Amino acid sequence: MADKLQLEVITPEKLVLSAAVDEVVLPGLGGELGILPEHTPLISQLQTGALTYRQGAAKQSLHVSGGFAEILPDRVSVLADVAERAEEIDYARALRAREGAERLLAERAEGTDLEGAAVKLQRAVTRMQLAGKQSG
Repeated sequence: MADKLQLEVITPEKLVLSAAVDEVVLPGLGGELGILPEHTPLISQLQTGALTYRQGAAKQSLHVSGGFAEILPDRVSVLADVAERAEEIDYARALRAREGAERLLAERAEGTDLEGAAVKLQRAVTRMQLAGKQSG
């Protein structure tokens, strides 16, 4: 019986994280998925949100957006469109992105991609939350 999970978070550009962890919480389309060693095999689409993992008592978070997760009894492989560590997030840039997305949603101008603006807003809010936890 495995007592750890091998967590890998990969984007099209790079391997963001590879670590042995005790627990993973993923932002699945239907809500958060808590994964422990010996989890039943599963594939889930991801939504924008925070991926949290625990190593002993220490918890860390990453921002992920889009992609899929493959869960096996001893491994969690996350193939994300975007993944970044909290310390890599520029809070001021995320704030500007949030303001821009809010402006697009408020204006509701003809031809505006409202679904895309809503995703951008969620991405910016998640990034701000994670960056704020790092600085505070």
